[in-house]
Parts: sequence; structure tokens; C-alpha cells
Amino acid sequence: MNFLSRPSSLSDGDHLEIAGARVRLKVNVRARRVSLRLDRTRREVVATAPSVRRLPEAAAFARERAGWIAERMAELPAAATLAPGMLIEVFGRPVRLESGAGRARWIEPVDGSTARIAAMGEGEGFSRAVMLVLKRKAAEVLTARTAHYAARLGAPMPKVTVADAKSRWGSCRPGPRGGPGSIRYSWRLALAPFEVADYVAAHECAHLLELNHGPRFWAHVRSLVGDERRHRAWLRAEGARLHAFGR
Repeated sequence: MNFLSRPSSLSDGDHLEIAGARVRLKVNVRARRVSLRLDRTRREVVATAPSVRRLPEAAAFARERAGWIAERMAELPAAATLAPGMLIEVFGRPVRLESGAGRARWIEPVDGSTARIAAMGEGEGFSRAVMLVLKRKAAEVLTARTAHYAARLGAPMPKVTVADAKSRWGSCRPGPRGGPGSIRYSWRLALAPFEVADYVAAHECAHLLELNHGPRFWAHVRSLVGDERRHRAWLRAEGARLHAFGR
């Protein structure tokens, strides 16, 4: 992280701290003017300029709007520290977090009771251990749904990975000459309802056939999950809350 004090040294991707918030400077040659926007997923403000030469102007504009920045940051969901006793939802299922010895693990009930995640440690250590379990669960479920939708589309099963992506819920890279591609998901989809995460899997599998968001792409998505608009709306409304977990 590079917090700067001299406007003359500003570069694309640098950061400032204004009103207690992280402000990222960005150059967008298609922009017509200097602007500010809140990136709810990254929990930062983006100050955009049409060119590197105008980055000092973007930085000055951000400082002038310190009050606006403070108000927008205050609207973000509070960081949700994962702690023993907390009840979270994983793919729409309630799951209880608890302290436990040994390797962090998912405990599936046999009596119909609430599933549990047991992990060692306290504070950030406990939180990291729980997130490792959530990443494993995300990989398990999303790999299965990817296999399901790839088969329905007649596409080779892609390689599936999960990561802590900040800007995308999923990304797809088709394979060479029709061979297996690769799909990467945000593990935080495990914190979304199953049908929302399932839509993202269908969305990315549709990209195995269509590398665009044109009519044919959306026809594939709708053939798999029906009307996708409610799922996209849910992610727009709740995405920042999912990214607040474990912060």
C-alpha cells in the first residue's frame, strides 16, 4: 500500500488516505472528467482521472469531498469477525461456529441438527481457520455445480479453483481448441444462498461457449437457471456484506 503526500508523484493505482478511508487513484482514458465512486466490494473509494497528468486533480477532488467519502464509507456493512458461537449461513444453510481441537473441519450432523464448523485459535487465527473450511466447502459445491452445467451444455469439464477475488464472483477462461477451460470463483459465494451461487456457476459455464454477454450467452444461462435477474440483483445488494466477513 502506498499512501502519498506529494501530488507530483501520483501514479495510476496509488492510494491516499482521506477521512479514514482508502482512496485508490485510477486512470481511465475513456473518462471525460474526474470522478469519485465507492467500490463496495473492496471497501474503498476510487478517484478516476482521464489521464495520468490529471491524477493530482482527482486527488484534490477526493480531498474536497472528504465529507462525502466519510458518509459513503459509513454506509458499508460493518466488518463481521468470525468467532465461536456465531451462526452464519453457508449456501443458505445455518452453520454454527465453535472452538475445537485439531484441524479446522466441517461437521455434518446425523440427527438433523445444525451443521458446525470447528476450529482452533482465537481472533484472527480462528477466523482464518474457519475461512479455510469455507473455501473447501465452496470448492466442493461449486465444482459439483460446474460439472453439472458443463455437462448440460456439452462442454468439457473445466478446472475449478476458488480464491478471495475482490472484483468478480467468477471468471472463465476457455481451453485451447475446444479443450477443457478453467473457471475461478470467489469462495465468498459460499456465504450466498445456494440458488445465487448456482446461478454464478451457470453463468461461468455459459462462458465456455460464449465469451461475451450477448443474446446467445444469456440464452444459455436462462436455459440452465431461468430468469437470472433476481440473482444478479441479490449480488448487487448483498455483495458488500459478503465481503465484510472475516475482515
